[in-house]
Amino acid sequence: MHYKRISQIAWRGLTSNKLRSLLTMLGVIIGVAAVIVMISISAGTEKAIRDQITQLGSNLIYVQGAMTPGGPGQAPSGGLVYDDAYAIAEQVSGVVAMDIQQNSSETVKAGTVTLDDIQIVGTTEGFPSVRDMVLKEGRYFNTTDLDRKQKVTVLGAALAEELFGDTSAVGQVVAVGNTKLTVVGVFAERGMVGNTDFDSQLYAPITVVFQKFTPSFFARVMGDQVRMITVKLEDGADIEAVTNQINLLLARRHDLSVDDADWTIRTQEDVIATRESTTATFRSLLAWVAGVSLIVGGIGIMNIMLVSVTERTREIGIRQSVGATPNDIRFQFLSEALLLSLIGGLIGVLVGILGSWIYGTVGDMETVIVPTSILLAFISAAAVGVFFGYYPANKAAQLDPIEALRHE
Repeated sequence: MHYKRISQIAWRGLTSNKLRSLLTMLGVIIGVAAVIVMISISAGTEKAIRDQITQLGSNLIYVQGAMTPGGPGQAPSGGLVYDDAYAIAEQVSGVVAMDIQQNSSETVKAGTVTLDDIQIVGTTEGFPSVRDMVLKEGRYFNTTDLDRKQKVTVLGAALAEELFGDTSAVGQVVAVGNTKLTVVGVFAERGMVGNTDFDSQLYAPITVVFQKFTPSFFARVMGDQVRMITVKLEDGADIEAVTNQINLLLARRHDLSVDDADWTIRTQEDVIATRESTTATFRSLLAWVAGVSLIVGGIGIMNIMLVSVTERTREIGIRQSVGATPNDIRFQFLSEALLLSLIGGLIGVLVGILGSWIYGTVGDMETVIVPTSILLAFISAAAVGVFFGYYPANKAAQLDPIEALRHE
């Protein structure tokens, strides 16, 4: 029998009981939709991680100190020192800027306005370049401000508005704890990046923060050591070459071999990869859930096809008596199972795309529809139809024609 004719017979077999066919496809529809939605949620999570890290600045590498704790009353040994940062900025080719940060928290006053627990960020002159921050008005502090420990500050956009309203903040004086700082600039609005609200922070020279806002015990123990140096590279710079230069420079300055380094270097891609690896288990779990849904849908197809074979045993006998071969019967029922899974897969793709869009629009978590997940889900649906439809189709093909004709 011609394959086209067999497919037409299979289609009539499905449409003769539309409700049962739809209920059978429901498992495949849910499974395919689940695959697409789950993968879109996972991809959205990874994109959000990448965006958050990238928004902190572009072309960055992070040099982190690995200090060894000292004894009672002794400073930790090893790690990075303040001058290491400037040595990197001045002696390593491909470096545009560097930044060191020391954070604190203080009460900030301006006129009659008092704000508690404001984040004080001690930074260097390279901070705006490293973090892609733009000034709305005024200036940022410079090397002279750092060296002379000038009591100046730059405010985040939201903090400036809270303290001074519509009045320009530049030239105004704010009391930070017991220290008065002169506002020399205000950053343009930046918003939240990850858990950091750049607009609500107060920025000051790191030397002033060490002197005025760092606990004396910490300052005595740490000395001029720093936890991390953030380095920004030129566009198109060879990250591996820059990393090698930094390693060699620090090895020379610390009188160590690179193998015995008391520092570590990570790129943005390293940080992103580390964060994304935490989603791998989550993604695997989602894939298993979606896979189980497809398997359940396949079992439903097998079940209904077995019922169909039983109900249509006499029809099978008649077809065999007029010349249909076992392969024709097998292909007919296999076609019915495949049609169920393909139609269910197509509907599932539409439901999955719509569901992902709605979830990303209404929910708090971003979703990204991955084209390969649509192809994967559709192919999986077809494979499920063939796999679970083969046994009922083979059972139908093996029926004895005489026994089939006798069946009531």
